[in-house]
Amino acid sequence: MTMHWLSIIGIGIAANLDNLGIGIAFGAKRTLIPFRSNLLIALLSMAATCAAMLGGHFLADFLDPDDANSIGGALISVMGMLALLSGLREARRTGRAASPSGGTLLQNPLQADRDGNQILSWSECWALGLALSLNCIASGIGAGATGLSITGVTLSIGIFSLITVGIGAGIGVRLARTWLGRYSNAIGGLLLAAIGLYEIFI
Repeated sequence: MTMHWLSIIGIGIAANLDNLGIGIAFGAKRTLIPFRSNLLIALLSMAATCAAMLGGHFLADFLDPDDANSIGGALISVMGMLALLSGLREARRTGRAASPSGGTLLQNPLQADRDGNQILSWSECWALGLALSLNCIASGIGAGATGLSITGVTLSIGIFSLITVGIGAGIGVRLARTWLGRYSNAIGGLLLAAIGLYEIFI
């Protein structure tokens, strides 16, 4: 039971290290993310995680428990490795705090501040929150298939979303220059891959 809680906490951290990078990008540009905007991002991620885990639990009903655990763990690991490779490429190309002027919303999150007033309003953060919530779907399905607690993982995702965005935005200028700021997405992917392997073999 203790080890399952470690997986739940680990998924919450890993799935939100990309949020840390987003917070860093805003903090480095002195763009404020009010608490209610941060809360909306967390709630959208929680909703996506809960729905994905329900889907994972549903699929597990049709599989042998050991097979479901292995498939779920493999899915978490694959998503982790893809995030790791993507994060390493991105870090080498631009660094997490040096977003390009174009690209997707996650590649250049400052586009979310449409009026340019350096405050991410509640209405402006919907698109960013939805984009970030998509990161939770595949790992949520995998976690659901392995039998992890839906409530536990969903709450872990929400809590660590609030924490990582807040920390990143609060100390973005200093954190952007560190290895954690540059490789946050890659670190999250590595942690997810490790959790997936743990769920398969332990």
